[in-house]
Amino acid sequence: DLSLLRFISAELTRGYFLEHNEAKYTERRERVYTCMRIPKELEKLMFFGIFLCLDAFLYVFTLLPLRVILAMFRFITLPCYGLRDRRLLQPAQVCDVLKGVILVICYFMMHYVDYSMMYHLIRGQSVIKLYIIYNMLEVADRLFSSVGQDILDALYWTATEPKERKRAHIGVIPHFFMAVLYVFLHAILIMVQATTLNVAFNSHNKSLLTIMMSNNFVEIKGSVFKKFEKNNLFQMSNSDIKERFTNYVLLLIVCLRNMEQFSWNPDHLWVLFPDVCMVVASEIAVDIVKHAFITKFNDITADVYSEYRASLAFDLVSSRQKNAYTDYSDSVSRRMGFIPLPLAVLLMRVVTSSIKVQGVLAYVCVVLFYCGLISLKVLNSIVLLGKSCQYVKEAKMEEKLFNPVLTATPGKPSGKQQSTFKSTQGISTDENGSTSVTNQPVHQKENTPSLLVTSNSDQFLTTPDGEEKDISQDSSELKHRSSKKDLLEIDRFTICGNRID
Repeated sequence: DLSLLRFISAELTRGYFLEHNEAKYTERRERVYTCMRIPKELEKLMFFGIFLCLDAFLYVFTLLPLRVILAMFRFITLPCYGLRDRRLLQPAQVCDVLKGVILVICYFMMHYVDYSMMYHLIRGQSVIKLYIIYNMLEVADRLFSSVGQDILDALYWTATEPKERKRAHIGVIPHFFMAVLYVFLHAILIMVQATTLNVAFNSHNKSLLTIMMSNNFVEIKGSVFKKFEKNNLFQMSNSDIKERFTNYVLLLIVCLRNMEQFSWNPDHLWVLFPDVCMVVASEIAVDIVKHAFITKFNDITADVYSEYRASLAFDLVSSRQKNAYTDYSDSVSRRMGFIPLPLAVLLMRVVTSSIKVQGVLAYVCVVLFYCGLISLKVLNSIVLLGKSCQYVKEAKMEEKLFNPVLTATPGKPSGKQQSTFKSTQGISTDENGSTSVTNQPVHQKENTPSLLVTSNSDQFLTTPDGEEKDISQDSSELKHRSSKKDLLEIDRFTICGNRID
């Protein structure tokens, strides 16, 4: 019989058993544990990636000038030894000289940009207009970063590729001017970003700084509710590493400019300290929340960040080999979108204008400071190399370091020879024609399923969509799985939702 009393009694005494749906609740508990692990794993990846960017950034100030001096010394003393080969300089030395010349030219060009006038021009704008300008600058910085390394790579290859006629060397000139223009424009863009941040620091009501920090939380809205795979998350993680390191350098520039205006009074540094902490804390909080919810919505475990860290470590270890085909700083630029040349030009411009070097003691301090930078660079490189070898060993990726690499030859082989070599060796190339050192050689087409099953390293780094599927289903499914990209092959900084395909 239905009655109000029996209904209330049933509601008070009704029972339910969670163990009847054990799998569901276990999965929910694991999601909570994953979200709790994300901050630790993400910050470990960020910490390692920031020191990789620092290593590439210090290279511009420490080892690059020494390498340029050695290349110039070889060029000057070459007649004493005679022309034993056709090359006046080695390809790596040519790239070093080009980087040094670009830095020097852009540094002197930056002297024609008045920082003080730019500061007062930005300070006179309204808060809303500055907020829009700052958003536009962030988008422009990503666009410049996406195309900048391609411009530099085109210059390096045009200058070092084997040429049959001397007239072919003329093609280096337009590429060189294009690279100089890119570095100069990108440096100005970063200067405007630093100036806008400086205006926000010096505003009385701090409203602009608050609006700029809230802009970071808008990034969560644009990323969290999109579908992400492991490869896309890896690309976004690299972008976050580059963004965080760039923000640290911008904060350093802002502190230098403010300390100069207050005659290097150390008390003013404590006035800037809370604002600096607020900027850094907001950046860290946004990254943690963003990655935590992305991994939750896409069922990605926290262990994926150790895979990303191993992939970055693989780049460092492979660049130290004798058969390395690229410089490590360029490898970091392609992987993370961090190009150190424009940022280095701006920092040199700000430091030389903020600090006046006068007297013998000042020059001695500069020499000691340079020696300290070299020591920091060497120490950082040694520690990074040791940790990278450890991460590669833990990921069981050592066998990929010893795969045969297609080395460059003095002359251009014919297309038939190239296709024959690629078909026999099984080495795949990316969309730009560069050889990947991470793919395992495939000798027979019918052996592909067995290789996919037995190769632990490929299973470790290859990231399929959604749930795991049976490899031995049909040929169309195998074709779909073979189109997936290895994490080590992703060397392009992408935007627009971090899409890779």
